[in-house]
Amino acid sequence: MTMPQNLHYAESHEWSLLNDDGTISVGITNHAQEALGDIVFLELPTVGAKLDAKSSCAVVESVKAASDIYVPVSGTIVAINEELTSQPEMINSNPYDSWFFKIAPNNVDDLNSLLNADAYNALIGG
Repeated sequence: MTMPQNLHYAESHEWSLLNDDGTISVGITNHAQEALGDIVFLELPTVGAKLDAKSSCAVVESVKAASDIYVPVSGTIVAINEELTSQPEMINSNPYDSWFFKIAPNNVDDLNSLLNADAYNALIGG
């Protein structure tokens, strides 16, 4: 699977997309979903929650393991993808279209502290 160049990546394997409205959509990378295997459950954060960067905010469970999902930047959760809670397998088939939540960042420039696609690819040994 091709790694999207327009995303920002965290070392903890989340991707972030800056939306036109200034919010940031967050999901997990293809590498993360492959490592987890078949995803069977997703626990999402609460809309309105104010979170600090790198804090745990969600949990994804597969047949093999459970993994925490971390907030890439500080801000407020403004939306969750409820479709994924009833169809978590969508994460396996389309990880870059399956956003978990959207966050209104305290400072959008914090995205610059994340990895670009080339740096993330090097991190995962691609």
